[in-house]
Amino acid sequence: MTDQKGDRAFRTTETKGRWPEMTYGGALSFLRRRYTRDLEGVDVVVSGVPYDGAVTHRSGARLGPRAIRAASVQLAELKAFPFGFDPFAYLTVTDYGDCFLDPHHPETIPQAIETHAAAIVASGARMLTFGGDHYISYPLIKAHAKQYGPVALLHVDAHSDTWEDDGKRFDHGSMFARALAEGLIDVEHSTQAGIRTFNNSDHGFEILTAPWIHRNGIEAALEVVRARAGRAPLYLTFDIDALDPAFAPGTGTPVAGGLSSWQALELIRGLAGLNLIGMDLVEVAPSYDHAEMTAIAAATLAHDWLGLLAEEKGAKRRAVGRL
Repeated sequence: MTDQKGDRAFRTTETKGRWPEMTYGGALSFLRRRYTRDLEGVDVVVSGVPYDGAVTHRSGARLGPRAIRAASVQLAELKAFPFGFDPFAYLTVTDYGDCFLDPHHPETIPQAIETHAAAIVASGARMLTFGGDHYISYPLIKAHAKQYGPVALLHVDAHSDTWEDDGKRFDHGSMFARALAEGLIDVEHSTQAGIRTFNNSDHGFEILTAPWIHRNGIEAALEVVRARAGRAPLYLTFDIDALDPAFAPGTGTPVAGGLSSWQALELIRGLAGLNLIGMDLVEVAPSYDHAEMTAIAAATLAHDWLGLLAEEKGAKRRAVGRL
């Protein structure tokens, strides 16, 4: 039986269930999922986009996908908390690997990401993407909008990312202004949460600033998000700098006063029942991280989004203790 143990990410032919691995060894797929580009029957495809050529401050997010995969090892050991079930008994999740990019021809980057994502989304699978800087959300949203029409956006971030855009910029602070201008975002059903930098316009988003969330609580924030989203196709984009630097120092543009890890996790866990079509998690820059705390937070947020999708497939939460 020894030939059945270890490195199952590339050795197994199974796409459901889980298998034992050493947390400190073996192939580092996300949550130890099988590496494959076979999309048949897959519910969720995990992929990385290691690009950080659009940053305005510190670089390093190109190493984010690798760090998030490495930080996910303990989450693959036990049943999901707080759900109390194994999501992979219900949900087929595979790791597609990373989008191949040529950084020496930056003009090719947006189309490469969009083409990569469009093939996955067209298969019927949902996409869980790790950045990379936040610019990658623009081609990802383009790919999703082709499949679903204009998407409702839940944008969790310290920054609005809707500053002036000329339609050509490679800028992780303006790409949502471009997406709005191109009709890719259904802004009436969209919310921004955790914002704590100033923009002269809300661009039609409902904006829940970080101080407002601190004062009013996660339940109040979820009431707004759920009322805005309704049954619209909801794309979640989560910039890890939404967390306060005390919880996520490993990012390129940290801003004091942000959400705590628990607030962010409760926000994600409260999205059950919404029409969740895709998620990206961006701006993890491990060179500024300490003890993997940023990457662990990122991996856990992504893991809990998968828990919500498992519930859609019939998984039932089993509470142990007071939740």
